[in-house]
Amino acid sequence: MADKQALGTASSGASGARGSGSQGSGIRGSGEQASEAPASGRQDTGDAPVSSPAAVPGAGKGPLGLLRRSTLLRHVLLALLALVVLDRIAATFSPFHNSQLASVLIFACATAGLTLLTGTSGQISLGHGAFMAIGAYTAALLLQDTAMPLWLVLVLATVGTAAAGALVGVAAARLRGPYLAGATLALAVGLPALANWRYLSDTLGGANGLTVVSPGPPASLGSNFTLDRWQVEVCAVPTVLVFLLLANLGRSRYGRAWRAVRDDEVAASLSGLPVARLQVQAFIVSAACAGLAGGLFAFFNGLATPGAFPLTLSLQLLTAIVVGGLGSLAGAVYGSLLLVLLPTWSSDLASTLNLSRDIYANLPLAVYGVVLILVMLLFPLGVQGLVRRALAKVRPRGAAARTT
Repeated sequence: MADKQALGTASSGASGARGSGSQGSGIRGSGEQASEAPASGRQDTGDAPVSSPAAVPGAGKGPLGLLRRSTLLRHVLLALLALVVLDRIAATFSPFHNSQLASVLIFACATAGLTLLTGTSGQISLGHGAFMAIGAYTAALLLQDTAMPLWLVLVLATVGTAAAGALVGVAAARLRGPYLAGATLALAVGLPALANWRYLSDTLGGANGLTVVSPGPPASLGSNFTLDRWQVEVCAVPTVLVFLLLANLGRSRYGRAWRAVRDDEVAASLSGLPVARLQVQAFIVSAACAGLAGGLFAFFNGLATPGAFPLTLSLQLLTAIVVGGLGSLAGAVYGSLLLVLLPTWSSDLASTLNLSRDIYANLPLAVYGVVLILVMLLFPLGVQGLVRRALAKVRPRGAAARTT
């Protein structure tokens, strides 16, 4: 109860502090409301308001009423549905399309953590490619030198990257704005280069990196269960679990506290929220998601090299969540689709137009920049903001039609 009162004070004070000139991080997720407590006393969770069970006849009874009341149950059912749909899609896709689907799932795992860090807690990170590298090298070393089961390898890669995120988060909690961006940028540039350091080159493989033999599908799945479908399944389960965890965190007191800190750190601190600790916690969760994505990357590609985690990867991850919609898990999926599909589409366009090799090599980057500019000009809240605005226009018409 004390935490909720503190959060309500922080949220109410946030707008007042902004009006008096105090500055927060200035970052807000697409479609999210300010962290203010409405007159009814209900905390804002960043999601669309849910109708009261009493307002809908029969909503408070039976399975439907339970589904309306339980956020966790809704999220679990959506996660199970997502796993079933992904399994059916992987069973019908070709090996090439399954490889694209696996790549989308890997990037979605990383961007989901980044959108929590940037869109929900208000901290800018340009170094998430480095966290992916930590997870990938950890998984590659374990797969190469031990006989651990794959699930344990992914867990250890996640935990190891979370520990690295805790160290970075402690330093990041003391930095703001461009200083924080610069520090994480240095991490993205310097950390992958450690593989070429003479004291670590033998262990990490130098510029050539580490090559591993990823475990194939178990025999219990049958001979018709292909490798590409197995890779999609392995990438799908952890990614869906990450989305389930982050969705529930966003609706919990931690999510409300992160949004209060994002909106105004001064008001949050004055209300008693531990701002620095909350920021470190957000960094740990976000880094863990990136580390898991890196472990899945090593499993999927069978290697971990410094060239796979350049600075451009960190910038692309940040761009993906901005285009998809800051603070939105659905936006992380949209941005991941863009990361994977746009280079393929631009390469096909270059081949169709018979462009020169120099233009062919740089066309994906140019198209990516044009898409980013257009989305920022036409849809400032990202793709998810556009979807929410379209749904808001459709819903009143449907309600009016039912009443008549």
